[in-house]
Amino acid sequence: MKEKKVIYYRDELNEEFSNARIEPRVIDGSFAYFHGKLWNVCSFLAQNLFSMPIKLLYSRLKFRIRFVGVDKLRSCRKKGYFIYGNHTQPFADTFIPSLANYPKRNFFIVNPENVSIPGMRRLVELLGAIPIPCDLKGMKHFLASIEDKIRCNYSVTIYPEAHIWPYYTRIRPFKAVSFRYPVSFSCPVFALTNTYHARGKKGKVRIVTYIDGPFYPDEGLKPGERQKDLRDRVYQCMVERSTESDFEYIEYRKR
Repeated sequence: MKEKKVIYYRDELNEEFSNARIEPRVIDGSFAYFHGKLWNVCSFLAQNLFSMPIKLLYSRLKFRIRFVGVDKLRSCRKKGYFIYGNHTQPFADTFIPSLANYPKRNFFIVNPENVSIPGMRRLVELLGAIPIPCDLKGMKHFLASIEDKIRCNYSVTIYPEAHIWPYYTRIRPFKAVSFRYPVSFSCPVFALTNTYHARGKKGKVRIVTYIDGPFYPDEGLKPGERQKDLRDRVYQCMVERSTESDFEYIEYRKR
């Protein structure tokens, strides 16, 4: 077995360990969050047909992925909802929720870097990326786009940890700000927790993905309190699920 890689960190909230270094484009009020019927057809085909064999092969060959609790998603199959996951894979995180969710279409909120790769921007958008804008006009369109996805009974995936820590086996602290969306739209939330396990004797990794929920905003609380309460319940659930991990492919040490 090869020697384990060690990563040293100081700040669980803000440090990023993805190898990608991309100059982000400006996402402002001029960014097109809405497109015509032809775009929507092409997006559906890209998400749920053409890309699906790649998603399945990659997840099964590389990670032997197994899902636990997918049946919980079926309780909301006729509703739009949000999925919150731990951010531990630079590539697989873009489609693991889609595999669990299939055939419901899944979209995901991303940083501008994700739609800034030359030659790949349109494809990433077609596959469901909704980039976070940098100004108020853009934010208005961004929120309208998210609401549209929920009203169409699709799912929207959010990685509240915001930064990628590859193969990290615990849950980093995250803020309640991203829980404003399910509170605003009064819709359910699911937690998705990827856990890591040894596969074979050569240090390969197997992923077991747990789905928990649905969690609903507590309408008896004020909006800000609803966000925090929802965040706390999802966070605690993910922390408990993360204890199922029994293999560290990469060791993280705090300085």
